[in-house]
Amino acid sequence: MAQRVAISDGGNKKTSRVRVAVRLRPYMGKQDEKAEGPCVRGLDSQNLEIINWRNATETVKYHFDVFHGEQTTQQEVFLSSVKPILPHVLNGQNASVFAYGPTGAGKTHTMLGSQEQPGVIPRAVREVFSLVKAKDEDEGWDYSIGMSYLEIYNEKVLDLLSPNSQDLPIREDRDKNILIPGLTHTTITSFSDFDKHFVPATLNRTTASTKLNERSSRSHAILLIKVVRTQRVPPRRQQTGKLYLVDLAGSEDNRRTGNQGIRLKESGAINLSLFTLSKVVDSLNSGTSVRVPYRDSKLTRLLQDSLGGSAHSVMITNIAPEYKYYFDTFTALNFAAKSKLIVNKPFTRETVAVPAIPAKRAREENEAGGSGIEPQRKKQKEQKKLQQDGSSPGNSYSLSEPSVMDRLIALEKLMMTCQDKDRLDVLKDVAQSRKEIQELKQKQREFESKAMLFRQQAGEESKTKHEPVFKNNTAPLQRKQSNATKPNKQQAVVLPLQVSRPQPLQLPAVVMKQSVCVKKKEKQLSDLVEPPDGKENMKENAWESQLDSSLLEQSRQKILQILNSGCFKELKGLQQIGDKKAKLILGWREIHGHFAKLEDLKKVEGMTEKRFSSFMKANIVSSIGY
Repeated sequence: MAQRVAISDGGNKKTSRVRVAVRLRPYMGKQDEKAEGPCVRGLDSQNLEIINWRNATETVKYHFDVFHGEQTTQQEVFLSSVKPILPHVLNGQNASVFAYGPTGAGKTHTMLGSQEQPGVIPRAVREVFSLVKAKDEDEGWDYSIGMSYLEIYNEKVLDLLSPNSQDLPIREDRDKNILIPGLTHTTITSFSDFDKHFVPATLNRTTASTKLNERSSRSHAILLIKVVRTQRVPPRRQQTGKLYLVDLAGSEDNRRTGNQGIRLKESGAINLSLFTLSKVVDSLNSGTSVRVPYRDSKLTRLLQDSLGGSAHSVMITNIAPEYKYYFDTFTALNFAAKSKLIVNKPFTRETVAVPAIPAKRAREENEAGGSGIEPQRKKQKEQKKLQQDGSSPGNSYSLSEPSVMDRLIALEKLMMTCQDKDRLDVLKDVAQSRKEIQELKQKQREFESKAMLFRQQAGEESKTKHEPVFKNNTAPLQRKQSNATKPNKQQAVVLPLQVSRPQPLQLPAVVMKQSVCVKKKEKQLSDLVEPPDGKENMKENAWESQLDSSLLEQSRQKILQILNSGCFKELKGLQQIGDKKAKLILGWREIHGHFAKLEDLKKVEGMTEKRFSSFMKANIVSSIGY
């Protein structure tokens, strides 16, 4: 198995302005309307003018990247506006083509066309296959092409390749890429294979008849062509490019279309999404840090990469020349003029395969004895890395065990696929665990203060009975209070000190500062918890002897039960057990089974004798409830 690390041209992003082409469909007015003539006309290949509705003797001129007149063919539209951006898709970049305009202006004809005059979509897909076929075999890349097809109907995302599907959610990954979980993705190997899937899916799109259009699109349709190319030789780079081909539904004036009932609801959803699209364009052109309202509509959410994102975008604005479309045409031209100011930042989406940890090779080297030079060098590198990270080899967690690796992979997949509700539940569990940990720490501090008071009282009783607390050959030393100390300063508590050397320790009889006594007092208390070498066994048994035997055994059984049957959260609830130690215990239990006794915990990696003793003391004290 190999992990993949995503890289991109993040430090060298080039800008790409949204290209805007305007296409004027032929005049389709009745004979009695012919005298009025068109309200808009083209001047040249980039300029056009429309009559000023405030003053019929004046015109308003517009300049765009391309202007397609009434006589422009489907082939000319494709060659001048769409074909130049398609090679970017084969290089791991995104491209987007979408048709915009009022209903009845010819958007669907531009994108789909007919059998005799294919539109942008079939020509673009055929061109992608031609570009892949023309690639030199010696380049060392393998290409894979897939397709997805969806519509946005009444603010619902529906899969056209799977018409029985329900409303699909729109998600965003950590790299800000828009994705739709559950959307059908079909691999295609030729244009005929594409046509076999696309034509039936097109018939699934919602259409209806209105007064202005016999076959009016009642939804926004988005076709996604995904091209993945993979390098044949290491490091096996993989580049992913996406081509979005979008046929937008047209804005509608319900007074002229005569929409009622369900048609009226559809029209309201279409106009609202297009209004949100206009707000997105205005926000992008404002030049301020105002929030871009991508999330206010499903359409703008899916076009987030096309407008102000990382795609090479082309917008084909379709307009009608008749006077009854005047205000729709005027609005569409103003929207197109604003859209051509939007700047995108395309970049290459590339991943590089990182070889997984060679578990099989590591086992073979262990079986061979690891006597070669290469294993020694590898071990030295690992030790050097551990020293740089500030961790000890005893605490390192080996991922070479297959079962551990499988569990980590499964956990990663679970975290990536969990829904928002599951994430909220996980966050609540984490917050509750942290609260419980704080309460346990507070109980531990209270117990330590009680234990300190108990030791002080035991020391005073031993003084009155002339019995030393610590059985040493040398008598405990007593300190006298210094006369030089200030009268307002609190007097230090004097405790008998343990002398671990055979020679009597010479200490000054005068206490110069209170901090000296405090430091010696802390030293004495630390010796009680972690005694000097040679007396560990005596001190370990000392604190256990002060507890009731039945309570002690009950606490040990409770801890053993948690170690054998507790989940990750319950293991973390134990004292001195964090995330890493809990994973180690789960891994050990997965491989070796249950702990027969508490002392088996020492077999877990990183659990030394000293840590085990501290772990037992903290958890037994916590379970008793001091």
